[in-house]
Amino acid sequence: MELKFPKGFYWGSSTSAHQVEGDNHNDWSEWEKSNAERLAKEAKNKYQTWQLKKFPEMLKPEGYLSGKACDHYNRYEKDLDIAKSLGHNAHRFSIEWSRIEPEEGKFDGKAAEHYRKVLQALKKRGIEPFVTLWHWTNPVWIAKIGALENRKFSFYFSRYAGYLVGKLKKEVKFWITINEPTVLLTNSYLLGIWPPQKKSFFSANRVYKNLAEAHKQSYRVIKKIDSSSSVGFAHNIKFIEPQYRLCVLDQLAAKVYRYLSNDRMFLLVEGKYDFVGLNYYFHERIRFYLGKRNDNKEVTDMNWEIYPEGIYHTLKNLGKYDKPIYITENGLADSGDRKRKKFIEDHLFWVHQAISEGVDVRGYFYWSLLDNFEWDKGFWPRFGLISVDYKTQKRTVRKSALEYAKICRTNTLIEK
Repeated sequence: MELKFPKGFYWGSSTSAHQVEGDNHNDWSEWEKSNAERLAKEAKNKYQTWQLKKFPEMLKPEGYLSGKACDHYNRYEKDLDIAKSLGHNAHRFSIEWSRIEPEEGKFDGKAAEHYRKVLQALKKRGIEPFVTLWHWTNPVWIAKIGALENRKFSFYFSRYAGYLVGKLKKEVKFWITINEPTVLLTNSYLLGIWPPQKKSFFSANRVYKNLAEAHKQSYRVIKKIDSSSSVGFAHNIKFIEPQYRLCVLDQLAAKVYRYLSNDRMFLLVEGKYDFVGLNYYFHERIRFYLGKRNDNKEVTDMNWEIYPEGIYHTLKNLGKYDKPIYITENGLADSGDRKRKKFIEDHLFWVHQAISEGVDVRGYFYWSLLDNFEWDKGFWPRFGLISVDYKTQKRTVRKSALEYAKICRTNTLIEK
């Protein structure tokens, strides 16, 4: 059976600056230097036995230093050639704030020009850019003044956004202000895993509000500079359901968790977005007393449950906001490339189902174009359609990427 997607559907993949560019100097790169040895030591107890056997490199400190990463900053032309060859007609990437504004109020025109060249390279190849302004990393000077907890964060961020949009507006239609606010605030300000490693509900709540305000102010600034642009944010939205549907306590726990993780951001930004960017990875069954209790019948290399049907339920729920939806991230770590083809096809089956029921989905971006630096996990998780040898920087297109290319070129999923 052939499942046709809407005319003009965007097909592509995503990257983020810190994970692929190499040689960044920001709050994350500084944190890596101080924590690489600790992360390598903790890996012995953090991961399961099968993961340790499969990825012994996770025990080496150098694997937690982003360094050259994929050297995409210098190799973007060739990487985009591959994306074009795979039938992609859109690409999502982020701009590194610390390159644009390395010191407070001092903007680097040469860095902005670099990103103009990236945009022009995309346009030359017939690939529509979706540009993310903030994918978790901050200039060091922002970190020194309290980072996201600083009440002036939204001012600094919207000023940076205004500078970039003023420079690049001719090249960009789609702007994504911030990426996955709840993931960052949870790991950085509740669990204390990521920089600045705080464990405070009050700090997390303040950051939540500051990020929402940063989006709202940036939305106003961008629309003032270019009213024809389309502005949204990328939100990690989980499919959350009660473990036992008839259990009132499980229903209550799931409802509260759903509000804090998924829905609150929409309320805080007060409708100031032209589209929703959906990043879908997680399905979570919630028990009132025992937390998350997923079946995990099929998992990724990172031991994340694979649950394609969840993207359907998530899209159906997003339909209530009556905005276009772009799936800005959906992917898995799969070093052997054994599950990626089925993963993409199964998720797209459910995406098509949501579209057929009236949900306005206009694009799908697999995460990620390249293997990349996966934050506090380092280099061992392999998400890429393109395999990267980090020692030689050799690129190898995975077989699953060729299968995804067939879908991109034909705008059709063949359901077997």
